[in-house]
Amino acid sequence: MNIAALTRLLQLASPTLPVGAYSYSQGLEAAVEARVVDDEVSAASWIADVMALSLKSMEAPVFLRLAAAWATGDRDRAILWNEEFVASRETSELRAETLQMGHSLRTLLKSLAVEGADALDVFDEIAYPTAFTFAAAAWKIEPRDALTAYLFAWIENQVLAAVKAVPLGQTAGQRMLLTLTADVEVVVDAAASMRDEDLHNFAPGLALLSSLHETQYSRLFRS
Repeated sequence: MNIAALTRLLQLASPTLPVGAYSYSQGLEAAVEARVVDDEVSAASWIADVMALSLKSMEAPVFLRLAAAWATGDRDRAILWNEEFVASRETSELRAETLQMGHSLRTLLKSLAVEGADALDVFDEIAYPTAFTFAAAAWKIEPRDALTAYLFAWIENQVLAAVKAVPLGQTAGQRMLLTLTADVEVVVDAAASMRDEDLHNFAPGLALLSSLHETQYSRLFRS
């Protein structure tokens, strides 16, 4: 990867990217409330399970399909996979998250005058992976590299949510990052090899706790 593409990739993956990712825990805070997660080990297990049962088999392969659509200028294909991804969100909380972040990233890309960003106006509801993959294509970032950064940013956000909600120390958070990011290559390889008919998204525990989080009495993260 050339330096220009690498710096843009780091920008996309940065926790300072103003799309509001830090506002969400994706059910993790509800898992803490339910005492499913109560320490470093259980937090790492929760995050690893969500990555294996949801991201690896649905979000990551859809991400690569969106990246391929943008790389070839196939807007209709991008619209199709955007709709598929939005429909795959199990709860109103998870749906609202991807749409808010997608909208925020689209607004940012247009404000930064990224070439071709007006193409994103065709989406009434734009998912976060759709806007992310558009930016990656515009900045000549290879799809697998883009997905690697996307997954790292997701893991980092989940770890930060655990550090705040359990709570855990910063060293525990770094240990979790080391452990969890070791699986990123496996997820990327699996996503790249999946056929359309094999995509699936079955994580009932995540869906149930995300639903409960919507009515949780007191919470740190957005619902």
